[in-house]
Amino acid sequence: MNRLPRVLIVVALFAVTGVAWWATRPLVSSFGIPQGGQLVASIRAEPRTFNRFAARDHVTDLVSMLTHGRLVRVNRQTQALEPWLAERWEVSAADGLTYTLHLRPGLLWSDGTPFTSADVAFSFAAAYDTTVASVIAGSMKVGSAPLGVTTPDADTVVLTFPEPFGPGLRLLDNMPILPKHKLQSALDAGTFDKAWPAAPPPADIVGTGPFVMQEYVPGQRLVFVRNPHYWRHDDEGRPLPYLDRLVLEIVTEQNAELLRLQSGQIDMPMSELRAEDYAPIKRAADAGEVTLRDLGVATDANAFWFLLNPGTRAKDPRWPFLQRAEFRRALSYAVDRKAFGESVYLGAAEPLFGPITPANTRWYWPGLPKHDYDPARARALLAGLGLEDRNGNGVVEDERGIEARFTMITQKGRTSLERGATAIRDNAAKVGIAFDVVALDVNALVERLVRGDYDAMHFTFSTTNPDPAVNKDFWLSSGSAHVWNIGQKMPATDWERRIDTLMIEQAATLDDGRRHDLFNVVQKIVADEAPILYFSVPRVFVATSRRVVHVDAAPSAPQLLWTADTIAVAPPR
Repeated sequence: MNRLPRVLIVVALFAVTGVAWWATRPLVSSFGIPQGGQLVASIRAEPRTFNRFAARDHVTDLVSMLTHGRLVRVNRQTQALEPWLAERWEVSAADGLTYTLHLRPGLLWSDGTPFTSADVAFSFAAAYDTTVASVIAGSMKVGSAPLGVTTPDADTVVLTFPEPFGPGLRLLDNMPILPKHKLQSALDAGTFDKAWPAAPPPADIVGTGPFVMQEYVPGQRLVFVRNPHYWRHDDEGRPLPYLDRLVLEIVTEQNAELLRLQSGQIDMPMSELRAEDYAPIKRAADAGEVTLRDLGVATDANAFWFLLNPGTRAKDPRWPFLQRAEFRRALSYAVDRKAFGESVYLGAAEPLFGPITPANTRWYWPGLPKHDYDPARARALLAGLGLEDRNGNGVVEDERGIEARFTMITQKGRTSLERGATAIRDNAAKVGIAFDVVALDVNALVERLVRGDYDAMHFTFSTTNPDPAVNKDFWLSSGSAHVWNIGQKMPATDWERRIDTLMIEQAATLDDGRRHDLFNVVQKIVADEAPILYFSVPRVFVATSRRVVHVDAAPSAPQLLWTADTIAVAPPR
C-alpha cells in the first residue's frame, strides 16, 4: 500500500478545509513534543445538537468534550478521579455529604469572559429545570433528589448531597459546565433545550475546553481551533492544546473512512477498526505506513432489546408473549455467542452475557448467570408460552395465530451492528422467531428510540463512567437511557421496581463490598428478566496516521479524542 506524497496530502487538506499550507506544519519544541499543526479526524454522523444537556449521541458528546470542561474528570485510562475546573476540594468529616470545591483561579471562557462559580450554579439549575428535560438530569441526582448548590464566592462551590453517595464527585464527570452569560436568557425563556442547535454559525458557542468551533458545514465537516484561553499546561509549562486546528470530517460509511485513512486524507477514524480491517491495517502498520493500537476488550458492547413500553405495546397482539421474560430468554439461548463473535468480529471477541464487560475490572462479575447456547431450551421456553409453528412456515405463533415476527432496526454503515443484526436474525430463525432487519442512519435511529417507534433495536451506547451508580439513567426505570422503556413515571414491572430499590441503596452505600453485593443482585435480575441482551464484546483496535503522536488511547469511545488537548502532530520525516 502506497501513501500519497506529502504535497498531495497538503493540497487535499487545503481543498477540504481551506487551510493555508503552513498551518498544517507543527513546530518542534525543545522538549520533543511538537506544537501546532492540524489533524483531521472522522465522525460517523451529523451532530444532533451542540447542547450536551439536550442530547447524548456520540457526536454531541465529542463536541462537548472538545469545547467544554467539567468540574472533575474521570480518566478513561486509569478510571481515577482528576481535578479539572475545580483544582481541589474538601469533604465534610461529620457526615460526608458536603463537598467544598475550589475553582482554579483566573479561568476564562473562550470569549475572554471570566469563569466563576455563578456559571456552575447556572449549569446545575439548567440540568435540574423540568422545562429543560435534560438528558443528564437523572445522572446528576442522588436518590432521585438534586444536589444542593451554593456559591459563597466567585471561586467556591459548595455541593450538598441529599444522602450518602458511594461514587462521590464522580457523578460530576457527566456534566459539562455551560456559560451563564450566553445561555441564561434561553433558560429564562424556556428555550434552553433549543439553544445551540446543530446549525451554522457556531459563533455563540463558548466554553472552557481546549478548542473552539470555528466552522460547521452540514454534511461535510466541523472545524475547531485552539482555545486561546484554555487553562491547561503540560509538565514543562507549555500551553495546551498542542494542536492549532482539529477538523472532524463527516464520513458516514466505514469503508470510505478506512480508505481515507489509508490514503492519508484523515488521521484518526472515530470508530475502532472492524475485524476485517485488522489484517490489511496490520500489514500497513508493519510497513510503517500507519500506527496500530490494541486497546484490549471494549468497555461497552453492542446491545439488543425489544421495546417493552406497555403504553405503546398495549394494543400490540404480540404483547402477551413479548412481555414475558421466558420469551426474551429464549432468544438469548438461541444465539450462539461463540459463533456470533466469529462471524461479527472474526474471532477477536469474547462472549458477553450482561451490560458490564471485563474491561470494567471493578464491576464485572464473572459469576453472572449465563444463557449458554441451547436452542432446544429456547424452543422449550417458547412452547411453554404456547408458541409453536402450527402452520409449518418456520415461525412460531400463539394459539390465536399471532406470529413471533418483528422488525429490528440498527445503524446503517456500522458494520458490527449490521452484521450483528444479521447474526441475531439468523440464530433466532432457527427457533422460530422472525426478524426483518432495517438499517437507518444514526440520527433517524435515535429519533425512533426516543419516540418509542420500533419493535426491536440492535445498537450501541457508551457509559460515561464505570461506576454503575453514576449511570443511573440506564439502570433506573425513570432514566432517560433505560432504553427498553425510557423515563417511566412509575416502574412498569415488579422487577424494575426491585432494581430501582437496589440501585438507590447501592448508590447510597459507602461500604465498597456491600455495593458490589447489591449490584451483583441487580445484574442477576437483568440476566433473568432479559430486557436487554448482549452477545459479544470485541477487542478494540484503533489506527491512526503516523502523523498522530502523544496519544493516551482508551478502550471506550471516543478512544483517541477523549484527551484531545495532548495529541500532537509528528514533525515531517
